[in-house]
Parts: sequence; C-alpha cells; structure tokens
Amino acid sequence: MKRFFTYTFVCLLVLSAPAKLFAQEVEDSVVQLYGVVMTADSLRGLDGVSVSVKGKGRGTITNYQGVFSIAVLKGDVIEFSFIGFKSKQVNIPKNLQGSEYSIIQLLTSDTNYLPGTVIRPRPTRPQFERDFVNTDIPADEYEVARQNLEEQKRAALMASLPNDGREAINYTLRQRANASYYTGQLPPQNIFNPFAWSQFIKAWKRGDFKKKK
Repeated sequence: MKRFFTYTFVCLLVLSAPAKLFAQEVEDSVVQLYGVVMTADSLRGLDGVSVSVKGKGRGTITNYQGVFSIAVLKGDVIEFSFIGFKSKQVNIPKNLQGSEYSIIQLLTSDTNYLPGTVIRPRPTRPQFERDFVNTDIPADEYEVARQNLEEQKRAALMASLPNDGREAINYTLRQRANASYYTGQLPPQNIFNPFAWSQFIKAWKRGDFKKKK
C-alpha cells in the first residue's frame, strides 16, 4: 500500500510539472500596459479612444483625461482607434524586462475632403410645373411586364432572339423524326394539301400578302 501511494504521488508530481511551467511562462509574459492618448496638435487628452488587442477580441477605452490601463502579453499588437483620427498600432516588445509598460500615444486628425456642393436658387412656379410635367418617370415592374406581353413586342422578340438549347434540340428531333417517318418514300407536298390551300386563301383574303407601308 505504501508503494502504491508513493507511485501515485510521483505520477501526480510529473503530470503537474508541465502545467506549473506553462502557468509560470504565461505569468512571466503578462504585462500591465498603461498610458495616455492625446491629440498630436494640441496635446489634449482624448476621451473614449478604443484600445484593443489586435486579433484577441479584448480591449478597453480611455477615460475623460485620455488615460487607459489594460493587461496584455508580450508580443501583442495594440491598436488605437477613434472617430476623426487615424488609427495607430503599437507592438509590445517580446524581450521586455519587467511586467509594466507605459506609453504616450499621439493621434493625428484624419482629414476627409467631400465633393463640392452646388447650391441653386429655388425654382419658380412655372419652372416647377414645366419640370414636373417633363419628368421622365421610369416604368415600374407592372408596366415592364405589361409592355413585354404586348403582341408586337413578343413578335419582335421571337424574330430577333435565337432559339435556346431546348428549342434547338426539339427542332432537331422533330426534323429527324419526320425524316425517319418518310424513309423510302417521298414526303407529302403542301401543294396537294387542301387544308394548306384553305389557309392560303384565307390569308390572301385578309390581305396578309399586301405590302405594308
């Protein structure tokens, strides 16, 4: 029994040694970062500046005097960002001696040039009525659908658009089926088809063959 307890104690000691070494390594790499963020032109403390550890999802903000404090690790990248100022990044040295690190970070203003604005006088009533009447209002979805369903529009689309894949293969299959059906004999001619003659006479009476001006 004594040997069992001795063996168990040795195993626990061996297994806990790497954990203690890892904890000691993490503890040695922790740095308390503190400092102040100010404007570069007037050295005024900035309130509410975001101080975040890049890629770690941790951070803090400065107080009303621009002072901040946060726990980081050696080798981390600290990013300072604030609306209206250019963002800055600071690297914490990996070979830093000690567990504290202070910094004074200056932020410069980020200037944005907006496009020029032309101010025109208010139009008169005749000008407003003229522009209102002549305004080209784009067609909505219902109007576009109605225009696409017009007979002339559909006829023009049928004449101009090429056949898609399904129509082309169906036409090819019908041609081959007709050729196979009349294999070894002459196909019928429409000149001897009374139904075709009837359709021709009706079209001629309607004036389908007259020249359209």
